[in-house]
Amino acid sequence: MDNINKNVENMKNQEENEVAIVMVPFPAQSHLNQLLQLACIFSSSYDLPVYYVGSATHNHQARVRANALNPSDIAKIHFHDIPTPDFASPAPDPNALSKFPSQLLPSYNACTLLRDPIALLLRDISSKSRRVVVVHDVLMSYNVQDVCSLHNAESYIFNCVSVFFMYCSFICLPNGMPIPLDEHLLKKLPKLEADAPEEINKLVDFQLQYKDIRAGDLYNSNKVLEGTFLDLMGKFASTQNKKQWAIGPIMPTKLDHVSDKRNKCLDWLDNQPPRSVLYVSFGSSTTFSDKEVMELAMGLERSKQKFVWVLRDADRGDIFSGEARRFELPDGFEERVRGVGLVVREWAPQLEILAHSSTGGFMSHCGWNSCIESINMGVPVAAWAMHSEQPLNAFFLTEILKIGLLVRDWKKREELVTASAIENVVRKLMASEEGDEIRKRAEELGAAVRESTEKGGASQLELDSFIAHITR
Repeated sequence: MDNINKNVENMKNQEENEVAIVMVPFPAQSHLNQLLQLACIFSSSYDLPVYYVGSATHNHQARVRANALNPSDIAKIHFHDIPTPDFASPAPDPNALSKFPSQLLPSYNACTLLRDPIALLLRDISSKSRRVVVVHDVLMSYNVQDVCSLHNAESYIFNCVSVFFMYCSFICLPNGMPIPLDEHLLKKLPKLEADAPEEINKLVDFQLQYKDIRAGDLYNSNKVLEGTFLDLMGKFASTQNKKQWAIGPIMPTKLDHVSDKRNKCLDWLDNQPPRSVLYVSFGSSTTFSDKEVMELAMGLERSKQKFVWVLRDADRGDIFSGEARRFELPDGFEERVRGVGLVVREWAPQLEILAHSSTGGFMSHCGWNSCIESINMGVPVAAWAMHSEQPLNAFFLTEILKIGLLVRDWKKREELVTASAIENVVRKLMASEEGDEIRKRAEELGAAVRESTEKGGASQLELDSFIAHITR
């Protein structure tokens, strides 16, 4: 009898581990977030075992900042903490000429030392599973290369950036191909030039050497949003014998999870008229100088529009170390704007703010994570790109999708954005006929994108297709 029970137990274990998914994110907030959201979809919607792999610090960061995810979904994920060598965690430099978060370079470099422990984990999971599927950030390609040595493993890159950016930067530019846009748009297109320090360019080039081992690509986008560029990407991928799936937007399907400690900005939003509030946040990698903070404060105040402003410094490599800088605001600012504006100095639940009926605009740095959340919630954008792929995202939102306004031209990125420029764009977006038309377009696009993620929608079909492929 005992032997029969053991056999049944063994069969159960084999069934449970038929296909195991290993997620390997890059240690930057928006990347950690997107891969955690996707991990929850794989685990909760498809009942597959999922391992989320990174340093203990970054795994903890992903968990504490989980945006609108249900704790019971996160609890299903197997977080695998890898000991990472100590790395420096300097504070961001608010006066640097470039907005690129150079303070994160030591943590980025430390993650190149994770190859051996990841290989060890993959071998272990491989011995217990019919197939191991590694879903990794393109910037972790070097670390997962040992997937090739396992008879039952395959890897897929999850791209945390827009397809438009990828096609322009990784297909057109290196191959001397024209970008397929009308002449008037090409004139407005921000110049595709690296604004990152040489050290990060070297790190990217180093990782990209190993990306061809992948079996295919996943995109946090879909055909409704980027159909043209997905088709072009698909043609290119087929010449390399790679598959692709556009499975975005990756985010919780239901926003009915209310945390035990409801955030004060959600309570504040409950008391505002529909679509009346501008949400102001520049992500986790942007730091502002004292001068820039003062101009932004004055611009918001003078616009006389309602706002929620998340005023935080950029992340360090280890977000749990060091004192955060406290920004100074103009004398009496918070008293004067009481009832009109709210300044939030801690981590804010962005997705829930964007989903709130009182939110009518988003002043954003245009990281793809923020773009996709804003699009999904039908909220138009005041686009203020800071670094990396953000200028192209801002162009895509304002010129192609036409669901936003530029705060400043990328060519003028080294100039101070004045209070009057900020006031003008806020008024135009929040209190003008042009702003109303942009908002209407954003709401219509948001509805179409959300529909694509429902049963039978383009995005949901692609996700089902990917799951069918990896569990074949």
